Amino acid sequence: MSILSVFHPSSPGLPNKLLTHHDDIVATLAEQGVRFMHQPHELRVRPGTGQDEVLDACREPLDRLMTEHGCAAYALLNRDGVDAAQVDLRNEHVHGGDEVFAVISGRAQVTLRVGEYVYAVLCEKGDVLIVPAQVRRWIDLGDTPFCLALRLFRDEQAKAPRFTGDAAALEFAGIDEF
Repeated sequence: MSILSVFHPSSPGLPNKLLTHHDDIVATLAEQGVRFMHQPHELRVRPGTGQDEVLDACREPLDRLMTEHGCAAYALLNRDGVDAAQVDLRNEHVHGGDEVFAVISGRAQVTLRVGEYVYAVLCEKGDVLIVPAQVRRWIDLGDTPFCLALRLFRDEQAKAPRFTGDAAALEFAGIDEF
């Protein structure tokens, strides 16, 4: 079940609002220019599967999403357990273009800082979140990551994250705190 937690920066450990109804999540995020949808699929690809096998299994949804959203670059978020060699996604960053975040299996919490509030979206299999360019964000996979997601961007330049250096993201409740 997808969950949206809305925080005020003055209370990073306690959400002001907690939404579990899909239409409420969609409407609340839309007010911030963020799109959220659920696109069920029958793919059975386990996080941690090799990249070539993932790409073979995900070719149809990857091509469809890239065409629908005008994307030419992608990255796989593919974690089954902690991998110290990968960049810490919990660091706040922005991208130069929109990001399409599509969960194939597992779950991830994508947190957005927009205006006066922070929006933590727990995304699960079939969820697609479209985050506008320059929106501050971070991704939390928890203490035992289990997530396979496609991250799509208009081009390679937009794919590169620019870290803000703001440590506030670490103060907000993560995926394991709910």
